[in-house]
Amino acid sequence: QAQLVESGGGSVQAGGSLRLSCAASRYWRHCMGWFRQAPGKEREGVAGIYTGVGSTVYADPAKGRFTISRDNAKRTVYLQMNSLKPEDTATYYCAAGVSWLCGTLKPDDVSYWGQGTQVTVST
Repeated sequence: QAQLVESGGGSVQAGGSLRLSCAASRYWRHCMGWFRQAPGKEREGVAGIYTGVGSTVYADPAKGRFTISRDNAKRTVYLQMNSLKPEDTATYYCAAGVSWLCGTLKPDDVSYWGQGTQVTVST
C-alpha cells in the first residue's frame, strides 16, 4: 500500500498544463519531491521542496516550466506543469525524505513513495 497518494495525472496535448497533487498525511517529511519514470528509462528526480522554509530545487528539464509548492497544513505537495512536451510523458511519483533528498533528488535517497500517476503528452 502506497504511503503517499497522488492525483491529477492525465492526457494533454503538447503545450498544455497539468497539476499533480500528493497527500502525504503522516509521511510528510522535511523534503517532499516529485520523480518520474518513462518506459525503458530510469526513475529521475524532477523537483523538490524543503517543507520547512519552502525552498525549491528543480532538475534541468523542469526549470522554467514546472513549479513545486506545498501546503503544510494539508500536508500536500503540488507540481504545476506548464508547456508540457511529449518527452514529459512518464509515470510521476511523489516522494518523501529527509532534507538530504532535496539536495540530491536521487531515488536511492527517498524514504517513501507514492503509487504513481500517469502523465501522457501528445503532439
